[in-house]
Amino acid sequence: MATFFSDYFGLDSNVLEEHGAFDISIVNDLPLFIDPFLLFSSEKPEYQALHDDIIKYLVFLRDKAISGKATDAQLKRLYCFPEVKQNWLGFSVHGNSGSGLGIDFARALHANLHELLKDFGSEAITAGSQRRCASSATASVEITSAISPLN
Repeated sequence: MATFFSDYFGLDSNVLEEHGAFDISIVNDLPLFIDPFLLFSSEKPEYQALHDDIIKYLVFLRDKAISGKATDAQLKRLYCFPEVKQNWLGFSVHGNSGSGLGIDFARALHANLHELLKDFGSEAITAGSQRRCASSATASVEITSAISPLN
């Protein structure tokens, strides 16, 4: 059974690399994610709107954390959502049925979000600082991908 795009279509993986294409796994999730810094820096209004929505939701979660305790049912509703199967992004040994973030993560984040993001949403971040962060994030992803056992 073919594991990668190049295997399935009988291509030399070097050809894909020469064209700047990623030889994706056709049986497992990909160790990739959508970088919110690139959404922020995009010239496309719909991508900028996605970034704004991410910020608004994090501010909403921070404000919920400030207001106090939450039940596990509330935490699951607010913080726990499955990975989107159709995009194949994430980490998995087999397939694309990731579990997303669990209740333990939700509890820890809710308990600390008010401290972690005290000024979140009101700080002054310029496009230049976002690009520097995006460059650092890209370098981190490249390093992580290079050492990942999923490669």
